[in-house]
Amino acid sequence: MRIRRLVHGEELALFEVFHSAIHRIACRDYSRAQINAWAPAQVDHDLWVARMRGINPFVAELEGEPVGYADVQASGYVDHFFVSGHHPRQGIGRALMATLVTEARHLRLSEMTSDVSRTAEPFFRRFGFEVVERRAPVVRGVAVPNALMRKAL
Repeated sequence: MRIRRLVHGEELALFEVFHSAIHRIACRDYSRAQINAWAPAQVDHDLWVARMRGINPFVAELEGEPVGYADVQASGYVDHFFVSGHHPRQGIGRALMATLVTEARHLRLSEMTSDVSRTAEPFFRRFGFEVVERRAPVVRGVAVPNALMRKAL
């Protein structure tokens, strides 16, 4: 496995990672309506490409294919953190989190925060994140509960 920055042109491959993570893994903790609202089958390609380029994520690749991605912003906010639903429990998330923590320290951040799904909450806890607040943002008309989590660096 190799961790590197986003390469322009692979943004839609990251949508597949995102979609499979939610539909194959997060589906254990959310209803079908919540899953479909969070990760619909169709995406506005231009908006997705702009979003991925804007967050400039680190990408985990196996055999030349993206299997996970995550970002940490200059504010310390982790906006996206997803591992392909076809590659769970292979150390991909662990490698991405280590990369994010290293990057956050390089940026001299004092903390990292993220809005974390029910599914990812135990994973984030293992890396020292604590729940600050439980939330239920509405996505495409459906409440999709999550937790604001924080990690001191």
